[in-house]
Amino acid sequence: MKVKCLLVDDEPLAIQLIKNHLGNLDSFEVVASCSNAVKALEVLRSTQVDLLFLDIKMPKISGLDFLKALKNPPAVIITTAYREYALDGYELDLVDYLLKPITFDRFFKAIDRYLRRSAVISQAVQITDPQFLHIRACGKIHRLAVEQIIYIESMKDYLVFHLANQKIMGKYKIGDLEAEIQGNSFLRVHRSFLINTSKINSYTSTDVQIKGCEIPIGASYKEYVFKFLESSRLNK
Repeated sequence: MKVKCLLVDDEPLAIQLIKNHLGNLDSFEVVASCSNAVKALEVLRSTQVDLLFLDIKMPKISGLDFLKALKNPPAVIITTAYREYALDGYELDLVDYLLKPITFDRFFKAIDRYLRRSAVISQAVQITDPQFLHIRACGKIHRLAVEQIIYIESMKDYLVFHLANQKIMGKYKIGDLEAEIQGNSFLRVHRSFLINTSKINSYTSTDVQIKGCEIPIGASYKEYVFKFLESSRLNK
């Protein structure tokens, strides 16, 4: 099951930014967005919410007063332009306190804290068949055929598996995965990227084009990558 998120903010652009950030994480979904706490309360009474993104300064009731009034609140990440409420926020056992404008890098750190706290994603990428990876994400095990995977991207302690029509995130380190799938159609081209060599369209001196994406080639990987690419070209 996906992590169900409620966004509460009176600024439409702020709501849209969080939606965009969550759009990069396949294991999360927005179940509703509200411009004030009164509407948010109605959503919480009728809908399952796992994670609440909450602004502080809003009309009618502030985000902090709203949170204090909730008997059994979901996990909460504050999103605000005001630094001075941070201490009050942490006394409410928040997951994180994000200051606007919120970059994806900082947003992802907050998501990482949520995942660590809730153990929504537990470490597991299992390889029992060279043609498949078994990835545990959000309480489910995804059986992915190697041919489905376009590339794998590292984000700190997590890996994002990019497929044709979706992304799946699992808790794993790219170096450990590289060692396990070595010689299994994947090539490490950068400290943050493993690519499926069968999906390569073209390449330059700085990147590999793969299914419409430009994946950078890291400086320390260039010699090895170019040897592999040249050998592959000659063997065709």
